[in-house]
Amino acid sequence: PSCFRLWGNPLYNWDLMAKDGYNWWIRRVGGASRLFDVIRIDHFRGIQSYWAVPFGEETAKNGHWNPGPGLYFVEVLKNWFRDLRYIAEDLGYLTSDVKKMVADSGLPSMRVMEFAFDGHGDSIYLPHNCTPNTVCYMGTHDNDTALGWVSSLDPKSYRFAKDYMHITEDEGWCWGMIRSGMATSSMLFIVQVQDLLELGGEARMNTPGTASGNWQWRMLPGKLTRELAQKLYHYTETYRRLPALYSESAEE
Repeated sequence: PSCFRLWGNPLYNWDLMAKDGYNWWIRRVGGASRLFDVIRIDHFRGIQSYWAVPFGEETAKNGHWNPGPGLYFVEVLKNWFRDLRYIAEDLGYLTSDVKKMVADSGLPSMRVMEFAFDGHGDSIYLPHNCTPNTVCYMGTHDNDTALGWVSSLDPKSYRFAKDYMHITEDEGWCWGMIRSGMATSSMLFIVQVQDLLELGGEARMNTPGTASGNWQWRMLPGKLTRELAQKLYHYTETYRRLPALYSESAEE
């Protein structure tokens, strides 16, 4: 139903798209494949079911769940682009049906370290719980920088994170988290350049739920130095993450 929208985003008419074999999506992914080797499918849970909000609503409160296109849609994209790699952004409200769809798809799912250290349980996002078919992030574009995140932790979570990752004054929080992420069994580890540069919350990329003031951070010239590259290389080599992205050994 195209009359449903919020934040200026109309909903996809999945039934209509299915009639021509998802040709619009094939063209869209085809365009992206000319730029990227790996594509992250955001809001992956919406492929199983999505929250639809009637036009005119000020918030998402008065919405309802609609069925998404399901696993067949994912298989169409996988079969059409056999050399393209995908990541399933399986964050948010995950039901057992969504978890099953992610598992059945075979796509690597996401683990975000900034979600892990609440100090109250054994989160799936903790580094020791990262499985091989996952992609480990320190934080995403929707999270604060590592230093901004640390400054917002309650005392119990702060102590837990510091002890767990063995954060020292010499290494610091950013590189201690980089070390912890690289040491996971995840097939891929991603760190934002703001955290390589050890920047605070002023360098945050996006704050969800806000309509302005986002996507404005820019890296200044000369910040990516040879010394920084050598330091990153040392960590990468230490944790054996030098082979090409998604190597055959990682898949096995």
